[in-house]
Amino acid sequence: MTETSSLTVLVSEIFGPTIQGEGVLIGLPTVFVRTGGCDYRCSWCDSLHAVESRFRHDWKPMSTGDIWSEVTRLSGGEPLTVSLSGGNPAIQPLGDLIDLGHSEGYRFALETQGSLARPWFARLDTLVLSPKPPSSGMACDRTILTDCVEAAGDGPQTVLKFVVFDVEDFAFAREVSAHFPALPVYLQPGNHTPPPADGEGNVDLDGLTERMRWLVDAVAGERWFAAHVLPQLHVMLWGNRRGV
Repeated sequence: MTETSSLTVLVSEIFGPTIQGEGVLIGLPTVFVRTGGCDYRCSWCDSLHAVESRFRHDWKPMSTGDIWSEVTRLSGGEPLTVSLSGGNPAIQPLGDLIDLGHSEGYRFALETQGSLARPWFARLDTLVLSPKPPSSGMACDRTILTDCVEAAGDGPQTVLKFVVFDVEDFAFAREVSAHFPALPVYLQPGNHTPPPADGEGNVDLDGLTERMRWLVDAVAGERWFAAHVLPQLHVMLWGNRRGV
């Protein structure tokens, strides 16, 4: 193990079981462990409560054992998939949690922007690398992204996932994915444009549907037949409300 159980993890929220709403595991019953803290500040972030330091007093330092007690309580002790999200969960020491869960038959998926490579990536079941496109206002370091792929090795199923708002984001997704031809690619339309959705979690579903149609047409027009185009199912069902 690369960490010890005495290390604590900053947790924003733990919830579920609900479905995974996006990407390669869409529709799969899942318990979510959302960590606090992120090294990015994306312009359209829909999880600011797990990112910005003004919310840090809401993040709870938890031991691996305490996290696991809550996961097993929510799942009723029945093994399922645990999604590690954020913020950027790669900031947190999650190796022991993964090992503990595996010993009880659970599976682990993690999504990160690929800005930090961790040796425990190799112990995941699914690693979703989601490099942030130009619309985010953040820069993607291709070298570190490559380090993440190499850290995972042949351990997990590793995939690329891109949020796409416009033609620049689409071109970014094509260019980055071309460097990793062995990795499956998942595309999803951007959830919202600033200002963020209101406090009730509402989103512009008509606008989201329009972007989804545009994205489908773009993939077909470019004959990018290896790409998977999917919506954010949880956004369609619950908007941007927390804990679903």
